[in-house]
Amino acid sequence: MSKRLHVPSRGPDDWQRLLADPATHWKAGYSARALAECWEVADGWPPEIATLLGSSPEPALTGAELLIAIPEFQVSLPPRGKPSQNDLFVLGKASDGQRVAIVVEGKVNEPFGPRLAKWNTPVTPGKTIRLQYLTQALGLPGELPPRICYQLLHRAASALLLAARFNARYALMLIHSFSPVSYTHLTLPTSDLV
Repeated sequence: MSKRLHVPSRGPDDWQRLLADPATHWKAGYSARALAECWEVADGWPPEIATLLGSSPEPALTGAELLIAIPEFQVSLPPRGKPSQNDLFVLGKASDGQRVAIVVEGKVNEPFGPRLAKWNTPVTPGKTIRLQYLTQALGLPGELPPRICYQLLHRAASALLLAARFNARYALMLIHSFSPVSYTHLTLPTSDLV
């Protein structure tokens, strides 16, 4: 199966077959299905995403246009290992004409993956290399707090890699939450990732 060919969606149920575990991950009230249903009915950006972009401190993003959205988009992360399976990859165009690469992570009440302390236990050469790569790719300090969620790091790196691949000036990683629980405590220890 080619990873470069994408077939247009006929509705939310088309997203199910793309999941890592279609039987387990496709349930009412869970993020995969909530994200599919929300983005399929939207004509362009879902309202909450349009509001978020409209309030961006980056003026060019306030008028961004959605060009294409691809569910369950995999991004290979050097040097090896599993790719980052992003819930949704969006390629857009900012109001200044530049491309925008957006990785969307849907959440309802699921955790945001293991924190580094758990993910990196036991420490292995492969995990050490992967963490060094992510730290460098994101321009983060060498020693990251153990409370940072690993999934947050590789999704943010995916956005940067996709921006480079599609020659996009802007890279965003955003959490599309369908839960009253706030994910604001999951920020990276830097403020210059845009």
